[in-house]
Parts: sequence; C-alpha cells; structure tokens
Amino acid sequence: MEVLKILWKIGPAGLGQIHAAMQDLRPLAMTTVATMLKTMHTKRLVAREDGPRGYAWSAVATRRATASGLVGKLVSHVFDGSARRLVAHLIEEGALDDRERAEILDLLQRPEAGTAAGKPKAKGGNG
Repeated sequence: MEVLKILWKIGPAGLGQIHAAMQDLRPLAMTTVATMLKTMHTKRLVAREDGPRGYAWSAVATRRATASGLVGKLVSHVFDGSARRLVAHLIEEGALDDRERAEILDLLQRPEAGTAAGKPKAKGGNG
C-alpha cells in the first residue's frame, strides 16, 4: 500500500526514487523495495517500462479501486458483510469528528445515496 501511495503522489518513478520516498515512512533496504515492486507487478498492481536508468514504475491500481477492494474485504471479513456495522463501529469508537458525521449525513440525504458508479444499492446483509 505504501508503494501505491508513493506512485499515486509522484507518478512514474525509478526504484531509487521509490526507495528514497519509502525511507521517509520506514527504513527499508533497496532490495526489499525491489521485491515489493516485483510482487506488486506480478499481481498487476504496478506496471514497469524500460527507462534510461532501469525500470520506471507506475501504479496500475487506482486509488478508488484499491479503496473499494480493501473496504469490501474489511466489511466482509470483520463486519460479517454489514456496512451498517462498520459505520456503527466508527461512531461508537469515536473515530468520526463532527465534520465527518455531517459529511456522512449529507451523503445519505442525497438522492443518489446508495448507488456507486451507477450500480444499484445492494440488498440484504446490512443488518
């Protein structure tokens, strides 16, 4: 995830540039970052192109698709498929400030609430 965040922020980059950005987060060996990129390439999360000094790596996975996949897994595995339980957890744990609560209420009151990218609202499993 850290590598994707870096690539989303800076765009296509070489191993050295990605490694340098990773050092700001946590110290890792260059070979560790290279292995992470190779694994992510195999999973089609990143792409690589020949550059003047090695590969230029870029994110294939979008921020939105990655977020959807992670949230979907979280809801499925931790909250038994219930988005309501996830939201209740965030509220009960005090994870949402007043501004975030207001934003959520605004989203829920919009006519298109419950649809994402033109998809109809899922039925069941939200209790």
